[in-house]
Amino acid sequence: MEIADNLREEAVKHGFDVIVVSGENDVARQDKQLNDFVARNVDAIVLSPCDSKSIGPAIRAANAAGIPVFTVDIAVLAPDAKVVTHIATDNYAGGKQAGEAMIEALGGRGGKVGVLDLKAVESCILRVKGFKEVIDANNQKPGAAKIEIVSELPCGGAKDQGYKSAEDMLQAHADLAAIFAINDPAALGARAALEKAGKAERIKLIGFDGQPEGKRAIAAGKIYADPIQYPDKIGRTAATVIAKYFDGEEVAPEVLIPTALYRKADGERDGLKP
Repeated sequence: MEIADNLREEAVKHGFDVIVVSGENDVARQDKQLNDFVARNVDAIVLSPCDSKSIGPAIRAANAAGIPVFTVDIAVLAPDAKVVTHIATDNYAGGKQAGEAMIEALGGRGGKVGVLDLKAVESCILRVKGFKEVIDANNQKPGAAKIEIVSELPCGGAKDQGYKSAEDMLQAHADLAAIFAINDPAALGARAALEKAGKAERIKLIGFDGQPEGKRAIAAGKIYADPIQYPDKIGRTAATVIAKYFDGEEVAPEVLIPTALYRKADGERDGLKP
């Protein structure tokens, strides 16, 4: 809700009323919400898709009604669904930071790595893409210890599925060296699986997000590092872009907010406790 709260706060300054609803990760529910907004003839729709492809028909309905659509956090991958501007974390660059953190965490030793992914969501696809590119580049360096991605399993972006998939990875690969999870809930679920298996101190864990619980886990040494997002900036930037659009100014098709790598020392600096 941090994106929505900051968007609303900034939008009020521009004279907009903002109606906020949540799709609760349910595509059918979100589809209905968008169609309700179209029926109400709102001035604009801001959307963070539950599924990057399945939401296409609802966006096309808004397009047909002449209602401009903006996306935040997660982009739309559906063909012929027109979006004015996408405002989000630079997930691809963040994924590359996660890859750099993985190399750092493994200390030049290389090893077998698992990935907890979420292939229905564009932002997570980009995170994994950036991560893999950095790992591949590292493996091409002369004399580098190879980092081998031996497992990619879905985590649903949730603790429970992250836990189960991490368990499956550990059963299939007893010599696993590290795991990259596409968000903090999945990383925390994986951490619980590592603790249950008695391997939490041996297997390194890289997350993504910078949620409060994730940052505390980093401060406690339970997660090695996260590329952290700035949802407040995404929300405020979205409101500013929409205001410019209605003022007749040209707006970019995409605005990306950089991530920053957050390690244990950052958590300690922030005074975080586990």
